[in-house]
Amino acid sequence: MDKIKNPFSPGAGSPPPELVGRDDLIESARVLLGRVQQKRSEKSLILIGLRGVGKTVLLNEIERLTRKSGYHTITLEAHENKSLAALLTPQLRQLLFELDRMTDFSEKVRRGLSVLKSFVGNVTVTVSEIEFGLDIEPERGSADSGDLEADLPNLFIAVAEAAQDRGTAIALLIDEIQYFSQNELSALIMAMHKMQQRQLPLVLLGAGLPILTRLAGESKSYAERLFDFPLIGPLPPSDARKALQDPVRHAGAEITKDAIRQIVEITQGYPYFIQEWGYQSWNHAEKSIITLDDVKEATETVVARLDKNFFRVRFDRLTPREKEYLRAMAHLGSAPQRSGDIAAVLGVKVGSLGPTRAKLIHKGMIYSPDYGNMAFTVPLFAEFMRRTIPEFRPHC
Repeated sequence: MDKIKNPFSPGAGSPPPELVGRDDLIESARVLLGRVQQKRSEKSLILIGLRGVGKTVLLNEIERLTRKSGYHTITLEAHENKSLAALLTPQLRQLLFELDRMTDFSEKVRRGLSVLKSFVGNVTVTVSEIEFGLDIEPERGSADSGDLEADLPNLFIAVAEAAQDRGTAIALLIDEIQYFSQNELSALIMAMHKMQQRQLPLVLLGAGLPILTRLAGESKSYAERLFDFPLIGPLPPSDARKALQDPVRHAGAEITKDAIRQIVEITQGYPYFIQEWGYQSWNHAEKSIITLDDVKEATETVVARLDKNFFRVRFDRLTPREKEYLRAMAHLGSAPQRSGDIAAVLGVKVGSLGPTRAKLIHKGMIYSPDYGNMAFTVPLFAEFMRRTIPEFRPHC
C-alpha cells in the first residue's frame, strides 16, 4: 500500500491516529482545569505507567486541553543532567513577560518578576544554567534563602498571584518527573500544597514511571492528598483492536481479524508497539488489506527496529554489571521477579546487589511493584535482553 498514506505514527510522544481508551482520564483533566478556574479545590494529576503506554501522548493531549481552556502553559521534561530550577526559571520568565503584556501595568506581575530574580540569585545551581538577564531588582526576603523547599513555594505563590491578577490560570506540565532529586520533588510537592491551600490558579499535570508514587510519598506524606496518580496501562483488547482497525479504515483500507488478533497478542496492548506493528504491517501489505501474513512478515522488521532504537538506546546506558542484573531478571521471565531469585541466578548474596539495583531504578530501567519484587519499566525488554545476550550461564 501507499506508504505516504500510512496512518500509523510510531515515535516518542507522536500522537496516534486514534486516541482510544483514555476518555475517563481526559475528562478528569477537564474537570480539574474547570474547577481551578472557578477557585474550587481539586487534586492535580500525575500519570503513572511503564514506557510505551502513551503517557507523553496523553500529556500532550492535556496540554491542548489547557490551552483551549484559556490556561497559560509551562511544559518541561525532567532529565538527569539538569536541575528543576534550571528547567523552570526561563519558562517562568517568559510566562511573566506574557502576563505583563496582557493589559496595563500590574503590580502583581512586577512582583512576580522581582521574586523570580531573587530566586535566580540564590538558588543552588550554576549561573550559566539559568542566567537570562532579568533587568529588575530582586525582592529581598522572598524566595532568596537558597533552600529550594522554602523558596519554590514562595516563587509559585508570586507567579500564581500574578496570573490571578490577570484573570488567567497556569498549567505546569512535567514529563519524566521521577528524574528529579528527592529535594526537588519535595519542593515541588510543597509548592503545590501552597497552591491548594490558597486556592491559587496553578495546577500540575505530570507523568512518570511507577516508582514515582513511592518517591512522592517518601518526600511528603500528604502527597496522596494533593495528587491523583492514575495508572496508565496497556489498552484492553477491545480498545487495542479499535486502535488498529479504525485508522486503517479511515485511510481507505482493511485489516483482517486474524491480523488484528496477532498484533494485539504480540504487543500485549501497549500503544507504542501497536503503532510500530501497525506501521510496518501497512508497509508490507501489497493490496488494500492487511492480512495475517503481512503481520508475520512485518514482525521481523519491527523487532529489528525496536532492538536498534527503542531498546538499544536504554541498553547502551548500562554498565556491564547492570546488564548482567537485567539479564538475570530476563532469565527468570518477563513477570516481576523476587530479589532473592535474581541473586540466586547470579550466584551472589542479595545484599551485594543493592547498589546495582538502586542505579537501575534511578536510570528508570526497573521498579518495585511490591516489596521484594523487581520489574522492568520497559515492556518486552526481557525478550530483548534474551536476544541481545543469548549466552548466559545462571549460577543457580
